[in-house]
Amino acid sequence: MAWPLGLKAMMLHGIVVIDAFLVSPLGENALAAMGLAGAIAGLLMGVIFAFSNATQIRIAQAFGAAGPVTLKTSFYCGLFINVGMSLLGLIAVIIWGDDLIARFAHTDLIAEQAISYLNIFLFVVLFEAVGQCLASHFNGCGKTKVPFLSYLIAVPVNIALSYVLIHGMYGFPELGVAGAAWGSAVSSLARVAYMAYRAYRDDYDVFTASGWSRDNFWTALRRHWVFALPIAGTFISMTIGTQVCTLIYAKMSVNEFAAMTLILPWVQTAGTFGMAWAQATGITAAQLLGRQLDAASLDVFLRRAWRGTFVAAGLVSLTYLIVILCSGWIYSDLQAETTAALWMFLPVLLVLPFPKGSNAICGQTLRAAGDTLYVMNVFVAGQWACKVPLTLLFVVYLDLSVGWVFSLVLVEELFKFPSFHLRIFKGGWKSAQVIDS
Repeated sequence: MAWPLGLKAMMLHGIVVIDAFLVSPLGENALAAMGLAGAIAGLLMGVIFAFSNATQIRIAQAFGAAGPVTLKTSFYCGLFINVGMSLLGLIAVIIWGDDLIARFAHTDLIAEQAISYLNIFLFVVLFEAVGQCLASHFNGCGKTKVPFLSYLIAVPVNIALSYVLIHGMYGFPELGVAGAAWGSAVSSLARVAYMAYRAYRDDYDVFTASGWSRDNFWTALRRHWVFALPIAGTFISMTIGTQVCTLIYAKMSVNEFAAMTLILPWVQTAGTFGMAWAQATGITAAQLLGRQLDAASLDVFLRRAWRGTFVAAGLVSLTYLIVILCSGWIYSDLQAETTAALWMFLPVLLVLPFPKGSNAICGQTLRAAGDTLYVMNVFVAGQWACKVPLTLLFVVYLDLSVGWVFSLVLVEELFKFPSFHLRIFKGGWKSAQVIDS
């Protein structure tokens, strides 16, 4: 279950890496523009991912225990919420997006390029509102290969179209940063079309099952919302905190901000090996709890999953090392100051995957058991009592180097570590009752 999740997530985050790689020859200003627009776009996508994650857990709990009606209800409730939240986000960006970008951009040129990228990327938000819900259905049912295959379609489309439109190849207009956004939008549409076809072909009986859980769609939707809100609150808090930090990073020099724009997508992309293992652990734990597996068997399962986490963390750490060692070759057009900043990140990158992976196992297992409010509280505390205020202090007031600022991603994981692990070791999650058909 984990390897398609990992490769899919790697390709999802890899789209940002690809865009950064293709845009990098345009210079540091173009990278800064994409990073600034990406901070706002990432906030919208984070909201969608948040509610999709809740839908995925709901479907996993019902899979094999509650039948097609509950699966159908969970999907349509999740889709309703995803589309509604994406529309609210789009309205907010249309009203306030330009002013927000202009406030944080170093120059008018950076602001103009960032606004152009963001306005086109809004199509990606709409497509992904549907696409992420379809992916949640397949993942929750254990069919993790389907979303993975959708990215095998999307990534080549994104690379080819972005390259052509960024540089104006083969008679197409030279759009610069905006070309990367168009590539992402078209590739997202292709991905959604493939998953919709697979849903129609493979699970038509689920999506057309008669009736709703709780006998009424609106009652089911309200219960789905109550279940999803703490999970969504966790992800939304993480996303808002991350994007707030990105906006604070924009106050650093252009070279330092460009270095952060380059490394953070790599952190997400390579880190998906560990995160996918944790996500698969959470899906499986939800299914096992739905089948009311005994506590001893759950202990055996989690111990094995935990061992796999540390193997994945070692691979992630090695990947980060290779990326930094090859950074001068991968981004040959960068200025020396930007390349030097990338090397400052290496010590943190080598250690980060281990506490992050272990925390992820705890969080996903507790969510699967319905202990979502506690998980939300730990993440909120990590973001708003630790990372965000320290980022503001390091960048705005102390004016520390970019290496010290980047180290806060590790500090945040160490801050959360005791709370997560003590909760797991208490063992209350093993007796959770999760099915509500």
